[in-house]
Amino acid sequence: MGSQARAAQVEEVIRRLEGHYVFPDVAAKLAKVLRARLDEGAYADLGDAEFATRVTADLQSVNDDKHLRLRHHTDPVAEDGDAEHASEDFRRAAELENFGIASVRRLPGNVGYLDTTLLYPPGLAAPSITAAMTLVAPADALLIDVRRNRGGDPDTSAFLQSYLVDERTHYLDLYEREGDRVTQMWTLPYVPGAKFGGTKPIWVLTGPATFSGGEDLAFSLQRRGRAKTVGEPTRGGAHPREQYKVDTYLDVTVSIARSYDPETGENWESTGVPPDVPVAADKAFDTAYALALRHVLELGPAGPRRAVAEEARQALDQL
Repeated sequence: MGSQARAAQVEEVIRRLEGHYVFPDVAAKLAKVLRARLDEGAYADLGDAEFATRVTADLQSVNDDKHLRLRHHTDPVAEDGDAEHASEDFRRAAELENFGIASVRRLPGNVGYLDTTLLYPPGLAAPSITAAMTLVAPADALLIDVRRNRGGDPDTSAFLQSYLVDERTHYLDLYEREGDRVTQMWTLPYVPGAKFGGTKPIWVLTGPATFSGGEDLAFSLQRRGRAKTVGEPTRGGAHPREQYKVDTYLDVTVSIARSYDPETGENWESTGVPPDVPVAADKAFDTAYALALRHVLELGPAGPRRAVAEEARQALDQL
């Protein structure tokens, strides 16, 4: 690609940063970095894919914001904003991923298990989440696995968390640069199907691949004292982002907001969500399941619980 066309792409990335990035002062610094890299020839003689990789590294060089990315696509990119989520390809991809619900089970010992890979928008994912949460509602304890969860929609996190509380809960705030406004994130007053409720124990399984919306879920449940996290620190991306078209096959994702705990002002950006029970990510399931089984055994074997207690005892012996 010619130098003028490449320079135009870099300037378009800068325009999007200056117009939308949640931290205007950082956007100004990034503009200087990108123009300096362009002037020194860092982007010369690169194919689009390698160019996107190089620019992404430069975008993340100032404050390590992992939501800042220039992306190369093999197909023409959608227009700005929600157009990507409204596309038929996106809907089909969500369907093929079972709307982010990889697995839901009743484990031996009456322990529920929910494995999530992405928090797709509620308009797509709500029926699958309702079905999953209805299945685990009678469990004595719940494991929520976000070790492979790569992010998603904050509204879907609110929807899922609503099954895990008894009363409306203010669990997160979002500061948005546009309009200089703060949006309070609350659990919903009503969700369809059965609820797991707000008293039975929950363990959230985390790892270094857990990102963005998956971290929102882990962070919020941990900070409100609703769950314990088990595993490794998460990846560290607390800034909701939007995508903007740069060229036919390129778009840039820009952080347009900042998530934080309404009580402390803290979030998980760069640091990740720390585990309450630190273990290797590949050991998180066994560790959390053992904790859940011990809880089940503490409930005793009286009456109908006898079979459940025996199940739990056998499962614990096999771990």
